[in-house]
Amino acid sequence: MTATSPSREGEPAVGAGDDPRQYAAVLAAVYDAAMSGSRPPARPRDVIGESWRRVLRAGVDPERGRGESLIGAADLEARRAQSPLALVLDDLTGGLDAVIADGDNILVIADAVGHVLWRGGQTRVLHRADRLGFVEGADWGEQSVGTNAIGTALMSGGPVQVFSAEHFVRTHHTWTCTGAPIRDPRTDAVLGVVDVSGPAATIHPTTLALVSAVAKLAESQLREHHRRRLDELRAIAAPILARSSGPALAVDPDGWVAAVDSVAPCSRLLLPGTPQPGRTWLHALGACEFEPLPGGWLVRVADDRDPTTTLVELDFAGNRPPTVRVSGATGSWTQRPSRRHTEILALLAAHPAGLSAAAMSEQLFGTDDRTVTVRAEMSRLRKSLGGVLSANPYRFAAGVEITTVDDPARSLDR
Repeated sequence: MTATSPSREGEPAVGAGDDPRQYAAVLAAVYDAAMSGSRPPARPRDVIGESWRRVLRAGVDPERGRGESLIGAADLEARRAQSPLALVLDDLTGGLDAVIADGDNILVIADAVGHVLWRGGQTRVLHRADRLGFVEGADWGEQSVGTNAIGTALMSGGPVQVFSAEHFVRTHHTWTCTGAPIRDPRTDAVLGVVDVSGPAATIHPTTLALVSAVAKLAESQLREHHRRRLDELRAIAAPILARSSGPALAVDPDGWVAAVDSVAPCSRLLLPGTPQPGRTWLHALGACEFEPLPGGWLVRVADDRDPTTTLVELDFAGNRPPTVRVSGATGSWTQRPSRRHTEILALLAAHPAGLSAAAMSEQLFGTDDRTVTVRAEMSRLRKSLGGVLSANPYRFAAGVEITTVDDPARSLDR
């Protein structure tokens, strides 16, 4: 195989001068030998050989994989809502429209563990994918379906094209797939994979470069989105920092710095694993007071005064829209929650020890089986209120003092 195909990672499975049919025949012979333990007529590409060894060690069945592993519709919707890839969905689909327009390929976007979140394409090729279980919600990690562009891109950390019998599961040999990981520009963590798949005969050496370029475009858009979020945090923090009597910084939940006052400029501050309002020791600054901001934290270098308390006032009085006012030593900010979020905040204020997702579901919907909806709502609420709320169980964070004006239960719709 090394004589008829490229062997380096990051190159297409079939080069411009190769005959795909001849290459597929060689691959089939290599695959059969590898599965039977006999001597293969050629060596698979390094990225494929390494994947086969991982999959064999995991005990994946080459005839059937590990069986269907499909998440439910509610779980799928929650994963979509929480995935940062939702922010760049239009960039991913728009960048690959030309590849799927002829109806020979489908576009798939999977999360960081290989679950298919979105897919698109012409009906006839989607029906073919259905027969392989290549559907929204399916698990296409290596340990479920063996070597494939989604799972193998996640494991190798780089773009990969998998052609015909390079797939570990035999029923996938009639397909070719090309996937590239998408990384979070803030943390370098893999967020998921963008993949183009179709019948093996549709393989093209330029597809790998195109899919890789679209993944890089998505990362660029995520970087721009992060810049805008820092700009928004900077605008909120500026008047608060202006009133601060000492050194302080405004940082996002990952520690990226939006603004500083009387502190040496830096791009990122190493935060504790789970920041909480109140006093915390930071290696770079010493004792600091953490105050929640929408979309991040105000970090003040502590002085000799007693630690301050974060005050949260839930104002549901009268006919005016409900508000949440968060106050600390250096200032305050206000949010207007939705009616559902108002109800959740009132519920948490009434249960300071916290509530599980099931208990909140029972309180909000009269049944304990809508936990996915609860988690999605709490995820959105925690993004808007920063560090005011904690999870496991859901509750107001330690160091937060709550006051409630009026009882919202009188007017809220369930």
